[in-house]
Amino acid sequence: MEKRLSETKYRSVFFDVDSTLVTIEGIDVLAGGNAEIERLTEKAMNGDLAVDAVYGKRLELIRPNRAAIEALGRRYLGSIVAGVEDGFNRLRAAGMNLHLVTGGIAQAIAPLAAHLGIAERALHAVAVHFDATGEYADFDRHSPLTRTGGKEIAVRDIRARSKGPAAFVGDGVTDLETKPAVDLFIGFGGVHVRPRVKENADVFVTDFASVMRHLLP
Repeated sequence: MEKRLSETKYRSVFFDVDSTLVTIEGIDVLAGGNAEIERLTEKAMNGDLAVDAVYGKRLELIRPNRAAIEALGRRYLGSIVAGVEDGFNRLRAAGMNLHLVTGGIAQAIAPLAAHLGIAERALHAVAVHFDATGEYADFDRHSPLTRTGGKEIAVRDIRARSKGPAAFVGDGVTDLETKPAVDLFIGFGGVHVRPRVKENADVFVTDFASVMRHLLP
């Protein structure tokens, strides 16, 4: 029997994707081992560089085409953190609304979202644009998710159109920025332990089973 909504702790749960639901950082996979891009990613996730300063720069250096994005989508499906699939099924059965909020590339994450039962409207990511031949052209420069504080903006916008308590689960400082916008921020260290997140999260866990213990009654 499904739990009644009134019995759940949270009405909405927001999840980061890279290094939270999957064991990879998508942009680093696209970079193919480029040490400079990996360094920029790590600095941004640790809060040492503003997202604004690295987002477009990394994509311009990589210029991923449609085929590379599709290959990344397959990598995501093969890199799911243990417990995520069963956990999402349980959260959905409990009546929670689940959202993915990520600065990752929307077309690459869409297969993962579909696999986890996330509706298209609940995937909040950054679209990449291609030219007629499938080569990289640009990214959605209007998306707040490409900027520092963008995830908080996205979460507040979603919550303005919904009711009830909410939680966010993520590994990076860009995720931690959502803490003022939710009732519980869960820092996830199952892939990378980021000191600033560990120190400032409401709770900090290192496996998805522990995430579930905080989200379900």
